[in-house]
Amino acid sequence: MRYFLEFAYKGTNYHGWQYQPNAISVQETLNKAISIILKKEIDLVGAGRTDTGVHAKQMFAHFDYDLEIEIPYLIHKLNSFLPKDIAILNIHHVNDDAHARFDATKRTYQYHIHTLKDAFESDDSWYCLNNLNVRLMNEACKILYNYTDFECFSKVHTDVNTFNCKIHEANWKQIDDKLIFTISADRFLRNMVRAIVGTMINIGLEKVSLLDLNKIIESKDRNKAGFSVPAHGLYLTKVEYNYINK
Repeated sequence: MRYFLEFAYKGTNYHGWQYQPNAISVQETLNKAISIILKKEIDLVGAGRTDTGVHAKQMFAHFDYDLEIEIPYLIHKLNSFLPKDIAILNIHHVNDDAHARFDATKRTYQYHIHTLKDAFESDDSWYCLNNLNVRLMNEACKILYNYTDFECFSKVHTDVNTFNCKIHEANWKQIDDKLIFTISADRFLRNMVRAIVGTMINIGLEKVSLLDLNKIIESKDRNKAGFSVPAHGLYLTKVEYNYINK
């Protein structure tokens, strides 16, 4: 039987989601925990991968197990066993052919920025002391809807067949001294969100114009786009499937 594990994690102490031969990852930590509890070698297949230091408020991974699982019991056992920076939110029994990565219809990320120095935000939000033109940054968001090829925001030398992504939502919201960028798409390229945010920061600083943004996207050249903002401000906030209640 196939199950979807729904969980959250703070990425500060991990080298991303995906297994690393010489560094601790979220996948390895979860694999070990669930294998010990179920007394069977379990290899989780994630909905995607997050880079070192990136957080997830909602992430999914699937696994197979021969027997029917008592879901509340397993959730409790896993949460008791796992470190405090990984939390199991739910476990879903799904069809045998359900796939955590390929069946996801939409993913949403947020990037958090604080503009006043805050001792309690240092691991969870990026400190940007410059004044930003948020109105311009939201105008730049509208331009993203006009494109599907985002190679200019992709990490180079990645093993992908296409750079096409359909953007469903992109906007900036300011709440006092905090800025939150939200973006949803059917899929994301490696480093895409951090590169978009870096480019938006340059627009907010009025170093790059809205016309320039069109040219950057059409160039398909990562060197033309902005810097990648630090990972610790980035959150995967939602992964959606047609067969799991939202």
